[in-house]
Amino acid sequence: MPPADEIRPGDDDTSPSAIDAEGQVDADAAIVLGDAPPSTRVQLDRRRIVDTALEHIEESGLSTLTMRRLGARLGVEAMSLYHHVPGKEELLDAIVDVLIGDMRADPDVLAAPETSWQDFLQRLAHGVRRVALAHPRSFPLVASRPPEAPWLRPPLRSLDWVETFLSGLTDNGFSDEAAAASYRSFTSFLLGHLLLEVSTLGADIGPLDVLDDGDGDDGELSQFPTVLRLRARLREDHAAAEFEEALEELLERITLVRAQQ
Repeated sequence: MPPADEIRPGDDDTSPSAIDAEGQVDADAAIVLGDAPPSTRVQLDRRRIVDTALEHIEESGLSTLTMRRLGARLGVEAMSLYHHVPGKEELLDAIVDVLIGDMRADPDVLAAPETSWQDFLQRLAHGVRRVALAHPRSFPLVASRPPEAPWLRPPLRSLDWVETFLSGLTDNGFSDEAAAASYRSFTSFLLGHLLLEVSTLGADIGPLDVLDDGDGDDGELSQFPTVLRLRARLREDHAAAEFEEALEELLERITLVRAQQ
């Protein structure tokens, strides 16, 4: 069986893809780029299958993933995969489990607030974003796969994560109503921002994946003179700065929710 594909260490923190449009280092992207470990020869098991599926999706897209192609990538017959993963649907669920697990494994993400609930949520938000940046073409699966319970909201799609989130707030003075409202706001903010961000990195997010490449006919914008005038500015990438600003605004809103309980 051939060894797993070689994974070269990523660029350092000054890699162009870790620099935003304003010339500032995007800390989350820099961490993602800098932590790729060297590959090792391992036996075929469920985790190796899932990791290889993630690699395939990031390189070729979700629509091209089949058990046959995955087997070929691993150097085995597709039937060998079924000893570890019953089928493609279970494989996709396993991918989501790995992505959610990566959030938990992030050393900067806390299991409970230590200094403040604001710091707790900021760390969690950045941890989720790092997972999205590390696997941009796989990340939409977090939004589309069935959750453990129908009322769970992406990207915190596990009961474990929701428990961590809610208890972290209620243990810091939030009422149940305020904690639930904060959960809804926090997840909506993260999902909306991150799905748009990964779409610029090649993710297929269905109806949202309609971003213009900028090569269209300006005549189509003739009825929208302000948009036409500002088109170049609108195409600039300020994702990192916008993430920080929106996160700060969200925390301020949650502060108001807590005060009004």
